[in-house]
Amino acid sequence: MSEEKLIDTMEKLLKLHRSLYELALKKTDIVKTGDIDALNQLIKDEQAHIAAIHKFEKERQQLARDLVPVIDQPTLADCIDASNVREKATLSHLRTEMLEITSKIRQRNELNQQMLYQSLQFVNFSLNLIAPRPESINYGPNAGKVKPSGYSTRLFNSKA
Repeated sequence: MSEEKLIDTMEKLLKLHRSLYELALKKTDIVKTGDIDALNQLIKDEQAHIAAIHKFEKERQQLARDLVPVIDQPTLADCIDASNVREKATLSHLRTEMLEITSKIRQRNELNQQMLYQSLQFVNFSLNLIAPRPESINYGPNAGKVKPSGYSTRLFNSKA
């Protein structure tokens, strides 16, 4: 009974991860076009997906503890080992698909992160071209140099 619930939860998790991957693909296109409003909306959608994934992940963990009570925090591999033949094949297939989709999500997110970083570098470069930072205004030939510890800038030496 709990094996069937675990399979159902895993299928929901897999569906959410696939949808999250589709959002990551859309994010790549949005970053390329530079549409900030669409990017903000997409980030909100991603956060909703992540919240749902977190909810189902907690459920999966509880079902795994129910299925394999001898282990404190059983993994999906532990659940596969404890299942009968039919559920074992289904869970194994779901595990493989989950590993593949999470790998794809990770790779796409790394690409998106690199693209966003490069976009920010380009924006900063453009801003520096338009409005360069003014140099600090100091007077005298030694204005930017550090003074030795015993050096005084006063004109009158009271020790003399």
